[in-house]
Amino acid sequence: MTKSPVFKTGLLAAGVALALNVQAQEPAQVNFYNWSDYIAEDTLANFTKETGIEVTYDVFDSNEVLEAKLLAGNTGFDVVVPTGDFMGRQIQAGAFLPLNKQKLPNYDNLDPRIMALLQEKDPGNQFGIPYLWGTTGIGYNVDKVKEALGEDAPVDSWELVLNPDNLEKLAGCGVAFLDAPTEIFAAALNYKGLDPNSTNAADYNGPATDLMMQLRPHITYFHSSKYINDLANGDICVAVGWSGDILQARDRADEADRGVKVAYRIPKEGALMWVDMLTIPKDAKHPDNAHALINYLLKPEVIGEVSNYVAYANPNKNANEFVDADILNDPGIYPSQEVADKLYTAKLLPQKVNRVITRAWTRVKTGR
Repeated sequence: MTKSPVFKTGLLAAGVALALNVQAQEPAQVNFYNWSDYIAEDTLANFTKETGIEVTYDVFDSNEVLEAKLLAGNTGFDVVVPTGDFMGRQIQAGAFLPLNKQKLPNYDNLDPRIMALLQEKDPGNQFGIPYLWGTTGIGYNVDKVKEALGEDAPVDSWELVLNPDNLEKLAGCGVAFLDAPTEIFAAALNYKGLDPNSTNAADYNGPATDLMMQLRPHITYFHSSKYINDLANGDICVAVGWSGDILQARDRADEADRGVKVAYRIPKEGALMWVDMLTIPKDAKHPDNAHALINYLLKPEVIGEVSNYVAYANPNKNANEFVDADILNDPGIYPSQEVADKLYTAKLLPQKVNRVITRAWTRVKTGR
């Protein structure tokens, strides 16, 4: 039977539509770039089991490394995790795709207080979803610090690590600082009674750098992940680091049972509260799968298990029932209101101030 031209045209149109549909479908994969030691062991495997989407996972340990990739373009990643203040300036640089909240049905699980806090960096919460949050404070080996500074060691104060006399006494057992210039300078400014978000270049070139240069001879190294195992193994006795990392070190030390006792304190003078964000780079090859992964991480039971594993607080208002009691009740993870009232967040700084910070940090790290 000879088909009519109309029928042939219909077949051709259907074939083209099918081809376009197949072409539009993303391969079942997503590329995820996250911080070191920052997800539960089975989270991604469970995501793949539920969705069929395979995850390629890679890690970094500083915002500066991630930012360099984002601003250079062609990252190769579909989901990345900048900290809120870095995300803010990356939004201004056009680094991300706007979120399609229709593809995030679990969005309503987010705590509106934290979403409001993020508005300064991401107006309308258009580009970022909060993943986990924590503080920057002091991790220490209880026995070694007591041995170096005595029973009255000021472990609840920045005096422990920002007073050069104390740090000199601790240098013998090893001192680590984060390789995170904005966070360390903010702590130094706050300790000096200045605005931790100062936009005055003289504050960084003067008091903050002067203090850090006094401390520099007593700092063993600057690194943003190495200190976890070093604290756990007793290779260093003090670290200025991130809350959950230090609490992971504590747990690893306890599991090893070699007599190393690690503790974490939020200094009484106040400390930085930060929020790490889930974002989709503008060059993402699998944006639909990126949304699927983010939506999965918004499930209360999923992010609750992540908090249990990495010892960081999450911003999901419905997740508490899935978070272990020892995590919820740990003041280093979920601080009391009294402590929370003294926390500060990092604001977006002018680019000229960021350049001053970068130059000053190079001077501090090199000691020149």
